[in-house]
Amino acid sequence: MVKSYLKFEPVKSFGLVATSSSNLVWTNKDRSGTGAGQAIVAANEEVLVWDIKKGELLGRWRDENSKAQVTAITQSKADPDLFAVGYEDGSIRLWDSKITTAVVNFNGHKSAVTILAFDKTGVRLASGGKDTDIIIWDLVAEVGQYKLRGHRDQVTGLRFVEPEPRIQGEGDDQTMVIDSETSEGFLLTTGKDALIKLWDLSSRHCIETHVAQTNGECWALGVSPDFSGCVTAGNDGEMKVWALDIAALASSAQHVDLSQTAKFLQDQGTLHRQSKDRAVEVIFHPRRDYFAVHGIEKSVEIWRIRTEVEIKKSVARKRKRRREKLAGTKGKRADDDVDMGEADDGTDGIAKADISDVFVQHVIVRTTGKVRSVAWATSSGNKDLQLLVGSTNNLLELYTIVGKGKDKTKSKAEAPDYNKALAVELPGHRTDIRSLAISSDDKMLASAANGSLKIWNIRTSACIRTFGCGYALCCAFLPGDKVVVVGTKEGELQLYDVNSAALLESVNAHEGSAIWSLQVHPDGKSVVSGGADKAAKFWDFKIVQEQVLGTTRTTPKLKLVPSRVLKVADDILSLRFSPDSKLLAVALLDSTVKVFFVDTLKLYLNLYGHKLPVLSMDISYDSKLIVTSSADKNIRIWGLDFGDCHKALFGHQDSILQVAFVPHNSDGNGHHFFSAGKDRAIKYWDADKFEQIQRIDGHHGEIWALAIGHNGRFLVSASHDKSVRVWEETDEQIFLEEEREREIEELYESTLNASLEADPDVADASGEVGAATKQTSETLMAGERIAEALELGATDLAAVREWEETKLASPHAAAAPPQRNTIFLALGGISAEQYVMSVLQKIKAAALHDALLVLPFASVPVLFTFLNLFAKRSMNMPLTCRILFFMLKTHHKQIVASRTMRGMLDAVRTNLRKALRKQKDEMGYNIAALRVVGMQMAESSVKGFVDENWDEEREEREGAAIKKRAFVHVS
Repeated sequence: MVKSYLKFEPVKSFGLVATSSSNLVWTNKDRSGTGAGQAIVAANEEVLVWDIKKGELLGRWRDENSKAQVTAITQSKADPDLFAVGYEDGSIRLWDSKITTAVVNFNGHKSAVTILAFDKTGVRLASGGKDTDIIIWDLVAEVGQYKLRGHRDQVTGLRFVEPEPRIQGEGDDQTMVIDSETSEGFLLTTGKDALIKLWDLSSRHCIETHVAQTNGECWALGVSPDFSGCVTAGNDGEMKVWALDIAALASSAQHVDLSQTAKFLQDQGTLHRQSKDRAVEVIFHPRRDYFAVHGIEKSVEIWRIRTEVEIKKSVARKRKRRREKLAGTKGKRADDDVDMGEADDGTDGIAKADISDVFVQHVIVRTTGKVRSVAWATSSGNKDLQLLVGSTNNLLELYTIVGKGKDKTKSKAEAPDYNKALAVELPGHRTDIRSLAISSDDKMLASAANGSLKIWNIRTSACIRTFGCGYALCCAFLPGDKVVVVGTKEGELQLYDVNSAALLESVNAHEGSAIWSLQVHPDGKSVVSGGADKAAKFWDFKIVQEQVLGTTRTTPKLKLVPSRVLKVADDILSLRFSPDSKLLAVALLDSTVKVFFVDTLKLYLNLYGHKLPVLSMDISYDSKLIVTSSADKNIRIWGLDFGDCHKALFGHQDSILQVAFVPHNSDGNGHHFFSAGKDRAIKYWDADKFEQIQRIDGHHGEIWALAIGHNGRFLVSASHDKSVRVWEETDEQIFLEEEREREIEELYESTLNASLEADPDVADASGEVGAATKQTSETLMAGERIAEALELGATDLAAVREWEETKLASPHAAAAPPQRNTIFLALGGISAEQYVMSVLQKIKAAALHDALLVLPFASVPVLFTFLNLFAKRSMNMPLTCRILFFMLKTHHKQIVASRTMRGMLDAVRTNLRKALRKQKDEMGYNIAALRVVGMQMAESSVKGFVDENWDEEREEREGAAIKKRAFVHVS
């Protein structure tokens, strides 16, 4: 009989506020009514929606089929509920926040998506990736339109530039400068290759390229809301300001022959940030004259764009200083210069202004952690500037910046003009979790990190308590689950009371040396700690009556009392009691494991074999086996009766940090164990058969800590990716042979995808524009389904045709019905063309082109036969036309050269034109009817009275707003 095991599956993930893999988005749609808005942030492979004011998790977006990290998020301007999310594997998903579902899935990039941008109508999406490609996606047809190539390194900035239609002329001679139907707009991009490019999306080519940064790399692009200019940022705190001639760009859309000397982007000068680190983002405020720029340090710089009046004053002030300086050093010549300067002063003051007169630093916001992303919070009720900051240390903060009407000189001693209003920090640690412990009733989880200890409710994933502690390396619940003991890097043992949320006692146990491991004795009366001072120390728990200060009363208090010390030859990295309390195993820095008798502390066994230090170990619950894991990537299983090594297993691709036995399994002997390492994988093993049962993937960083529930039904892991994940045993059985086959299939699929990506289409690899295609295992399977359907359909068509011919030849003879495939009969006796159409309709629109590319040319005549039938019966004309045009474009040379295809194409053309003409007539009739209905409604409705001067006043107001926001052109 084949042995079966029960499978472990992920059930929940918590401990994350936001990861540093992606940017964040602020949105003001606030269902809770708190008014602070919501933060849309990445959390490894998920997207989390936080209520900033309450610190509550409102939503969690996760696609079960995707395990890749989120790398980019953006919100649609037209539909606030629609978000585009880019992933590390190059896929893009469109999420509807109302129903928390991915509505569209795109695959086009070969590597991580770095930036996303919607156009103003919300029907197109532009994406840039680490593979240097820019792809334009059509969200209505759900397909990739084309791929733009030009950058030589990853795309770091992306923005649609769509000029508004403007009216020229007066009265009846008014003409539109740009027609939104004919012009597709423009795209502004920057790359790590230090280039800034302007693309014309109508002609699909680059019309302008500049070197954005002089010091090597361009990391950020910020475009002003009115498209009058942009700011690029790179290394060493350098920022470049560019003016964008939006009027010339709008008019150029109507001209075919553009002058080679026409420049739409003009370099206006260079600004320097106070911090000299690499820039990450430049974000303009959507309504006011500010922009935020930040690097990888703990600060965000807010810059302000001055008004024309302020610029004139600044220029005048500089001239006055120059005059005073000249007047003091030279005599008569200075007076002449003064006269000349006064003559110049006035009208052209702005034209002579330096870029530093236009852009001034407003305030520097000092943050708690290193900044990863920022977003302006533009809530309607707040007049002050608000900035949402996401840090790399698992933290969200909302800062309020006090706005200043004018540039005021500040003394250095004056307090900065900002304050931290709100923060989302409780649901996670700031640093990596180094240790986990589960309470005896399996209801609570303790997680310890550098600076904090948190107690979690495992069922609800809620954080119950947070304690401040030292650099914690190990922790454990004491019997009763009311006290947690923590060992720190500073050599202290700290006792925390969970109920009162207080520190009970701190003992300097190892005199400044790190405590790498501790374990409570199975009888629950003592604890042993081992550290870098080459000693294992035993501590007894005692209740001491302590006097309350200022009174004669006493109160009971838990104390740690030292009882024994075991000296060893090297640093202790791990300690384990055997469950029968007879043995103590000690792992040393010299790569050996020594086993001592607990009662006498005499040496019992020496375990040699590992080439590098043992980082973790555990003893089975029947005290017969000990399993050790090492930095040499090996797991060794030893017998505790003679100290012999039963088996050495090559367990992981990197150091194995944790190993732990399952308390009870289906056999009852407790010989199954888990291991976790720096290779981000958890593995489930059978220590009797020396076989790997299951590989569990999910974490995105090295796994520091592992804990198994006392009932053996669940497992908790903590990783460098800041997440705590719970895995539960299910009723699903797994067999070792099937598991190996599944792993081989996954390996084959990954290598297949890699080979498909590594072999791009040679025809357009060197061109500036290419097809937005990417072969995946999904598209290959879809192509196979189409080929299978065509084969079945062709056979059925031939059988039906033969039967009809027989019937015509001998109409009086009773001809037997054709032998059709059982699939057609099972689907209700549908025709072959209906079956092929149903298969084509089931394929996602985004994957259809890639699936059709899988078909060999031998299948094309069969496909065209069915396309002819679709056109003849008017079946799903948009899909029929799309497939026809794509196949004609793809196989044009072969189709033209084939004589047999000519007659088929004539038939397709005739039927298609007939079907399309019919649809055109129907649409024309319906449009005419709608116009008549509209006219009838307009006649019957009440006429509205509008002020005559209302349009003019509105234009004046808009013109004044545009004038204020526009970038000033300086010499």
